[in-house]
Amino acid sequence: MAEAGSSKGQRRRDQIMNVLKRQGRITIQELVDRFGISEATARRDLELMEKSEPVIRTIGGAMYDGMNAVRELPFAEKEGLSFLEKERIAAAAASLILEGDVVGLSGGTTNYYLAKLLKTRRGITVVTNAVNVAMELAGSDINVVVTGGMMRHNSFELCGPLGEGMIGQLHIGKMFLGVDGVSSTGGITTYSEQEAHIAKAMIRRSQATYAMFDHTKIGRTSLFSIAPLSQLQGFITDEALPQQLASIAQTHGIQTVVADAQYGASV
Repeated sequence: MAEAGSSKGQRRRDQIMNVLKRQGRITIQELVDRFGISEATARRDLELMEKSEPVIRTIGGAMYDGMNAVRELPFAEKEGLSFLEKERIAAAAASLILEGDVVGLSGGTTNYYLAKLLKTRRGITVVTNAVNVAMELAGSDINVVVTGGMMRHNSFELCGPLGEGMIGQLHIGKMFLGVDGVSSTGGITTYSEQEAHIAKAMIRRSQATYAMFDHTKIGRTSLFSIAPLSQLQGFITDEALPQQLASIAQTHGIQTVVADAQYGASV
């Protein structure tokens, strides 16, 4: 019976994929109406498809991503990409954090490395929407505030109105934001609509926002916008910026910190 149920579910997901290819996107309500399934089953189908198909989850549904060769990777796969560069970027970010700071950390591998560096420190409060970042800081002398919300399995980030509502009551000093793309025209972007929303909420409650990215993210524009460059106070990266992006950063007064090979940083 279990095998038959699994086969039926796979046939339904194949049909959903065909619909997505034809019309580009689909809502949870459309899935419920078209296939006669519950909302929970519809969400579970999209979650399974996101892991193996060119599908991007959106708020209230999903969209087809077959035209985009660059897709979101699960955290475990991201962790193995450019990890030396990310460690240097994390170390440079840690050098900007002082005792008494209230720090915001989004999800992503670079902030995970940053959490590892911070857990030996004292007198710091960390606000995070990432479950793995919070767990890394567990048992340390860091005060940890975890936002609420539904967890995205690809990134361990908590998203949704519950978390956004809580963030609206907080005051964050320095926000360190991992991004999937940064460009002079597109600003900072991400693959996930849910993560874009929670990132915007954290930026609004922060005095200074630092975008962290390695050189492979420069010039990329992912699907969902987080913020224009004018809303940022700092870049933390591993290589000097291209001339056009460096010029725009200077125009907006964005501090650019380039992590060197010794895990230090230059400005």
